[in-house]
Amino acid sequence: MTPASPRTRSVKADSVLVKAVEDARAAAVDVGSEDAVGAHLGHDAEGERVVTHYFACELAGYVGWRWAVTVTRASRSKLVTVSECVLLPGADAVLAPAWVPWDERVKPEDLGPGDLLPVADDDYRLEPGYALAEEQDVLDVVQELGLGHEWVLSREGRDDSAQRWFEGDTGPHTDIAKAAPGRCGSCGFSVLLAGTLGHAYGVCTNERTPFDGKVVSHAHGCGGHSDVRLPAPSEDAAEPVVDTLSYELVPMELDTP
Repeated sequence: MTPASPRTRSVKADSVLVKAVEDARAAAVDVGSEDAVGAHLGHDAEGERVVTHYFACELAGYVGWRWAVTVTRASRSKLVTVSECVLLPGADAVLAPAWVPWDERVKPEDLGPGDLLPVADDDYRLEPGYALAEEQDVLDVVQELGLGHEWVLSREGRDDSAQRWFEGDTGPHTDIAKAAPGRCGSCGFSVLLAGTLGHAYGVCTNERTPFDGKVVSHAHGCGGHSDVRLPAPSEDAAEPVVDTLSYELVPMELDTP
């Protein structure tokens, strides 16, 4: 037995289908129009007794596009059948920009007064926070414990937030953090976040820094650290400086008799 060759054999174009240019053109004209179908550009063998013919598209706004008409025939039959006719972009075709979902296009600065930013029902960042209770006493306890949210951050949501903050301008990799005299984790102006995020993040409350009101990593830092103090004034008075190397010309008035 001869082992199978690892190489893929090229499909030989069916001679009957290769000659069916006019049948393919008629199909393209039927879908588009006589003025929309241009010169024959060639063909590709798609499979056994399957050939696709290409025609230039003359429609305005479709530069580089081409009509693709796939034809076939049954075994031992000379009757050509059109399988499909579509308009496809060529290598130099003018294409619209790739579609980007709205939730990936929206930026934080796009949200203005009155704008709504809906959350998908299957948003992985959120998970149910509690089961709604009917007794008021139970609701009071739930709210006191901070469990009164119908939705809370999921583990994936917390991980995404932590990673985003760590890699942002309040993380440890910025120039201002590298040159800081101390870290936010030891700063008195940093207020810890509640929950597990508080192990690595706090909120800056120093209004004299550009990070006031922002979530900062414990590994972040700036020159506004609470340990920074002015140097104590020296009690030793500076010695007077006497200039013995230069002199000053002072005009003198002559006394008149």
